[in-house]
Amino acid sequence: MNIRLGLLMILAWLASAGAVDAQQRPLVTEDPETIGSGRVLLEGGVEFANGVTSTAYGIEGDLTRIGTFGVSVGAGPIAEVQVDGGVLQQLDVNRRIPAGPLSAFVLALPGDTTSGFEDLLIATKIRFASETESRPAMGVRLGTRVPTANPDNGVSLGTTDFFTSFLVAKTVRSVRTVGNVGLLFLGNPQDARDHATSLSYGVSIARAVTNAFEVVGELNGRFPPFEEFTPPGLESRSVFRLAGRYTYSWMRLDFGILAGITERDPSFGFTGGITYVIAP
Repeated sequence: MNIRLGLLMILAWLASAGAVDAQQRPLVTEDPETIGSGRVLLEGGVEFANGVTSTAYGIEGDLTRIGTFGVSVGAGPIAEVQVDGGVLQQLDVNRRIPAGPLSAFVLALPGDTTSGFEDLLIATKIRFASETESRPAMGVRLGTRVPTANPDNGVSLGTTDFFTSFLVAKTVRSVRTVGNVGLLFLGNPQDARDHATSLSYGVSIARAVTNAFEVVGELNGRFPPFEEFTPPGLESRSVFRLAGRYTYSWMRLDFGILAGITERDPSFGFTGGITYVIAP
């Protein structure tokens, strides 16, 4: 609770001043601004999360993600195509909960460590309104999560998900605020013919400390307001992120911390990575 309260206070501080461009990693909240025609944005990083719970597989443990990557290609002045994924995700299991409906998969695994590739996320972002003095920038993002990971390892659910979200961003008195709201259509890991619908949300704030260094923070998550019963694994999720980013020419380094809100989210974690833009 102290970590979460501290992050809330820092988010309030971020809103007091600053100047930033469109926001990228390590944030999840998407800025409606695109990277620009002909440009290619490359991202890579690592992440550690302590105390992640999978109610579908009935396990709790520490999740390490190595080689997370993202590729965004400017398909024009207002559009970009995105592909995100990860080379390796490893879960060190601390506790097993036999009541998980898919627990037979991981309970049969030898030892207390399971790992595998991550699913691929493929999306398109379109900005349909540029920011003006009286109007925020606005856009939409559509995409799908493809189950490229092996669900038998207990890390991925092995489902196909679809999502759509509305993006908005405004700079007011040198403060860049970004908001997302959307719909998630999540596949049910117990029944491939079924799905659950959730609302997704995100808000981020960024503040420039110097011309090269900035501090960013966000709250991002989902919740299922339309479901009478939510299948295990598809419950509400919500995470705070706080990070610093240093930009040099077309390259940017980032390092941040995170803290979960729900009991299924990590108690704490950290993330770090690099972003590089190839300009035409």
